[in-house]
Amino acid sequence: MNMIAPVALALAGTLLAGQAAAAAKGEVLVLLSSENQLQLKDGKPYPTGYYLNEFGVPADQLLKAGYKLVLVTPKGNAPSVDERSIDPMYFGGDAREMQRIRQVVDSLPDIDDTLSVKEVLAGDMGRYAGIFIPGGHAPLIDLANNPDVGALLRHFHQAGKPTAAICHGPITLLSAQQDPVAYRAALARGETPAASDWTYRGYRMTIFSDPEEQVFEGSLKEQRLQFYPAKAMAGAGGDMSYAQAWQPHVVVDRELITGQNPFSDKALAKALLEQLESVGSRKN
Repeated sequence: MNMIAPVALALAGTLLAGQAAAAAKGEVLVLLSSENQLQLKDGKPYPTGYYLNEFGVPADQLLKAGYKLVLVTPKGNAPSVDERSIDPMYFGGDAREMQRIRQVVDSLPDIDDTLSVKEVLAGDMGRYAGIFIPGGHAPLIDLANNPDVGALLRHFHQAGKPTAAICHGPITLLSAQQDPVAYRAALARGETPAASDWTYRGYRMTIFSDPEEQVFEGSLKEQRLQFYPAKAMAGAGGDMSYAQAWQPHVVVDRELITGQNPFSDKALAKALLEQLESVGSRKN
């Protein structure tokens, strides 16, 4: 008897069942940067991307809960991982868990060919249950100053659907204002601009803290970032709060969920899932 066919049929059935469950639970948009070279204050580039655990740990939890992930970048290209984040220290020292999460990310169907933000805006935005923005320094490049990203964020804000961002991911929220390009440019010049009509003014939130950023800068061999994200968010009108450096910290205010640093990954995933379930139960 040929045993291959039954096994193949069983695997196919399992996959179809999983896809059906995910489709029934809902789709979550995952917004990532298209870029991987951050310009520092002296003009030199710094290689960056998304942090593996900040993307992979919440993604893993969302998938296990039955949600389908839809990846999007400004350009519709493949996002880059920050090589510094491929380190067991971000996974409780567990190298096996790090490799498992890396496989989860590498196995995502759209990881090498995402939708573009414009494509998402032109489609049915109502299909998405929420949006998740991983960190790494890359969002500082093309997510904090992007009017199309701002339109994306305003949709979820107006719909009251969960918007979750971790570590440097919350800097993306600055795009939800009248002129995010000018605001980001002023920050890079060392100015302290006033945000114009910022959607999240007065929201309680967190982001990678100044003490944590100073530790990161210490690894740059006397080079500096163009601006500190925490100061930028406070200047825009965010009601900022921080835990001690490198301790998990998540802030929830209305539909917005923000995590302070890489070690907030599990807590942010939990808060996001709770909000998704809450919104889903209200609709049913």
